[in-house]
Order: sequence, then C-alpha cells, then structure tokens
Amino acid sequence: MVQPAPAPQLDRGSFYRFPRRFVAPIGLLFALALAGCDKKAQSQEAAPAPPLVTVAQPVKRTVTDWDEFTGRFEAIQEVQVRARVGGFVNSVEFTDGAIVHASDLLYIIDPRPFEAVASQAQGQLDDARAKAELAKRELDRGLNLVQTSAVSVQVVDQRRQALQAAYAAETQAEGALKAAQLNVEFTHVLAPITGRVSRHLVTPGNLVQGADSGATLLTSIVSLDPIYIYFDVDEATYQRNSRLWFEGKRPSSRDTSNPVQVTLTGETKPSHVGKMDFLDNRLDISTATLRSRAIVPNKDLSILPGQFGRVRIIGSSPYEALLIPDAAIATDQSRKIVFVVKADNTVDVRPVILGSLDGGLRVIREGLMPGDQVIVDGLQRARVGAKVTPKMAQAPADDKTPAGAKP
Repeated sequence: MVQPAPAPQLDRGSFYRFPRRFVAPIGLLFALALAGCDKKAQSQEAAPAPPLVTVAQPVKRTVTDWDEFTGRFEAIQEVQVRARVGGFVNSVEFTDGAIVHASDLLYIIDPRPFEAVASQAQGQLDDARAKAELAKRELDRGLNLVQTSAVSVQVVDQRRQALQAAYAAETQAEGALKAAQLNVEFTHVLAPITGRVSRHLVTPGNLVQGADSGATLLTSIVSLDPIYIYFDVDEATYQRNSRLWFEGKRPSSRDTSNPVQVTLTGETKPSHVGKMDFLDNRLDISTATLRSRAIVPNKDLSILPGQFGRVRIIGSSPYEALLIPDAAIATDQSRKIVFVVKADNTVDVRPVILGSLDGGLRVIREGLMPGDQVIVDGLQRARVGAKVTPKMAQAPADDKTPAGAKP
C-alpha cells in the first residue's frame, strides 16, 4: 500500500524564500488601492462651491431718448481786420492770441498825411462859410434897395442865387472835412468785436493799402462766448422727429429751443449744455442731411472754433424703461444677450433689444422683467444651466447731469 507524501511544512523562513517576482506586484497593487481610496475621499471632501457672481435688478425710471451727432464749433462773430486807409504802420498795439474787447486799439497807421488833408479841408470850410456870410449880406442889402428902385429885381435874383451857391459850397466843404477826419480816425485801427485776436500779419514799418485799392489784411478776431456748433441730422431721424412733433410727443426745434448736450473730444460724458438755435430750410441733396445748429455757453473760453464735439438732442418723449449697466450685455453672433440667475441659482440667457444710454445705464426695450437678477460682474464664470452663488450689487449711481449745468 502506497502512502501519500507528507504535506510540506511552511515556516517563517520559507515565506521569505518566495521569489521576489511574486512579492513586488502584490505590494504595488496594495499601494494603488490605498491611493485610490485617498483620492476618492479628498474629492468628496473638497467639492468646489458654485462660482460667485454679482447680480443686480433692472432699474426702472422715466427716461428720454437722445440722438447723437458729430458737430463742429464755429464762432458766432468772425471779423477780418483790414486797413481802411493806406500808409505806413507805426505800431502794433496788441498781443498775439490775446482777448481783446470792442474798441481796443490794434494798429496805428501814420496819421500825419491825413491830418494835413483834414487841416486843408478845415480851411476850405472856413472860406466857404465866409463867402456864404458875404452873399447873405449882399442879398439883404439888395432887398432893401429894391424897395426904393435903387437896384433892379434882376440884381436881387442874382444875389439870391449867389447865396445858394455859397451855401452849397459850404456843405461840400463840410463833407470834405468829415471825410478827412474819418481818415485820420481810421489810422487808429480798433477792434470791432470782443473776442480772441489772431497773430499780427503786418509789422511796423510796412506799407498797407486802404479800402480803395485792396485793403491789407491785418489780423482776425473770433468771438468765443457763446459759440455755435453745427451738425448734420440724417433724413431718417428728421422724419421720426417730425412724426413725433405731429403727434404732440416732441417739440420741434424750429420753434422751441430744445436742450442739447455736448461732449468734447476725449471726454466720456457731456460737459456742456446748450439749446437749439437753427434748422436749415432744405436737406442737402448730396448727403440727405439737414444742417442744424445749437448755441452753447463758453464762459471759460475753453472751446475754440474748429473743434469737434458730439451733440445729443432730444429724440423722444419721456417714457418708463428698464435699465441695466452696459457691461452686463454680451454679444452672441448678431444678437445681444444678458445672463440672469433664476430662483434655483442656475444661469439662464435672455436675448434683449437695446435702447440708448441714459446716465451710464443702457435702456432695455424688450427681454427683461423688473424682478430679474442680471449678472453684472463675473460673466466669465457663468455657464448656462450651471449653478452660481449670486451676490447683490449696490444700486447704480444716477449720473445723468453734465458737469456744470442741468439739461
């Protein structure tokens, strides 16, 4: 009878005699299992919170639409100062680019030739007056003598005619004297208006021509306060405003000084206010625009003729509207959208139709309700359908009034 072989006895030393190729994989599997458990526990403990976004509800207020155009400033008065008499320039009496007032002295032209002519005219006038006085006495004497038939009536008529001729010569002499005195006065060139003068174009010692032979340009002056701004209104805007006027919703600028707001180059909001002053009587056939003009106060004289500015004029009657910050509006291809947070803190997208800017806020014509929570900050963290943590923003400041005046 065959006996079975005895089972091998494994002691502690035989365990350590296992080949290394069996021991290493077992340890590696054990380590990977422990690492997977640790990562799973960490992911459960450090789950990210929904991103924080700032939201605000639309502001509801009465607004008025404004149309905006590019305009150019022009002086109300502009004068080219020219010599009215010819002669040599003695002196220049103003500082280039300074503010001058009406009747301020600008140039002095040598007055001596004209003073001599005036003296001659004065002597001719004195002679004419003496002859007229003599003719009057002779006529009076003849009238007395004709009563006694000492002289004939014909002599009296001749003396009467001589008196009339003497009076005519006196009148001519008076006119010649006034003309000579005017020429003397014109040798002192005065500022015709108040404004800013340009540089002097003629220096002392030069000969200038008077008005009779092509007057020499001496300088120019432009008025500054107030100042005009001209701009062109397109035909579509003109038709819309005319329609509003017929419906009684907007006053016409032809008979009402509608307010305007002006933004200068480099500014972000209106800094000057004025009023409409003129609308042309026809549209330009080449551009289909209507030339318009507003008058703007310029107390600090900071605006110069030739500058550009953006002009805003009333484009509608007052109406109730919802407004949001312009930064909350995004663009999706050809449409404008905003992101809103729903009641369950998930993000939704709303297409909107925009209106004009009013006090730094954008008018929303369609697409929003008064109670909607619009994301105004953190748009890059918002995803449609994802949860967010909304934080209510502070109410926006009303910045509608331009600096220095009320519209």
